[in-house]
Amino acid sequence: MEQNKQYLSKVVVPISNNYETFSYKGGRPETLTMRHPKPHRILFVCWGNICRSPAAEGVFRKLVARAEREDEFDIDSAGTIRHHNGQAADSRMQAAAAKRGYRLDSRSRCIEPGDFERFDLIVTMDDSNYRDVKAVDPGDGAEVVRMCDFCVRHEETEVPDPYYGGNAGFEQVLDILEDACSHLLEKFPAK
Repeated sequence: MEQNKQYLSKVVVPISNNYETFSYKGGRPETLTMRHPKPHRILFVCWGNICRSPAAEGVFRKLVARAEREDEFDIDSAGTIRHHNGQAADSRMQAAAAKRGYRLDSRSRCIEPGDFERFDLIVTMDDSNYRDVKAVDPGDGAEVVRMCDFCVRHEETEVPDPYYGGNAGFEQVLDILEDACSHLLEKFPAK
């Protein structure tokens, strides 16, 4: 398996005997090359899985549906803590998302060891989430990246947690996620 990896200044994500490669430009993911017909498997992760990551999942699902590419993606979200397991997304996040036409149907769950094998890409919302996910990453599965690495219009380096703030925080999160998710989708060429 090792002899099949192509480096050439790219990040290589092993997926059984097939590979995906991200090339980077200026510290941001630039392109993605698929070498297999499997769906792109993406997991969005925040702290409790009740605000940012379910919103990212909802935004990305709608973008994928709008592009008529649902069969090309397996999309989910998770948190780094178990405190909210089984709960729906925060009602304030759901209300802000609904105003923009997004449905947040998932139930909170905690990231599991099997997620590193099940998913190709794990997208974290902030530096703390990134560190928490990397701390349990066995290193032989999913590539772990930051959501704001895909932003073009926004200069934030993290998606801020809106939980303890007002409604404007939820709107700000959606603004950032719409920017990042639209550019994340562009990294996956249509099959």
